[in-house]
Amino acid sequence: MFHLETKGERTMLKTVNAKKRALAILGLMLSLTGGTTLAQQERKVLENPTPDYPPLARKLRITGSVKVTALVGTDGLIKDVQVHGGNPVLVQEVENTLKKWKYAPASNETKIEMEFKF
Repeated sequence: MFHLETKGERTMLKTVNAKKRALAILGLMLSLTGGTTLAQQERKVLENPTPDYPPLARKLRITGSVKVTALVGTDGLIKDVQVHGGNPVLVQEVENTLKKWKYAPASNETKIEMEFKF
């Protein structure tokens, strides 16, 4: 039996194959993230002291906010902090304080976005 493919069938096959490739690439990308999630509600905070207003900031009347993304390890400790904005004097205080934060252990690392206002 002989079947001649029409132009519409070829277009449909290309679309199906493109979708399969896109899903395969998406699956590969998700597997390479190492199980890191971006959600605070998944991790219970056990200890979260508030950053103090630094004496130098008080003296110079520096105010503002510090935006960070913290990477919480499976053990509940913050492994890394990426700063997205803020005065360096305030940033230093936030980074020092985040070293004292503790979350409940989990099976995956978690990225948490935070903003501290001074």
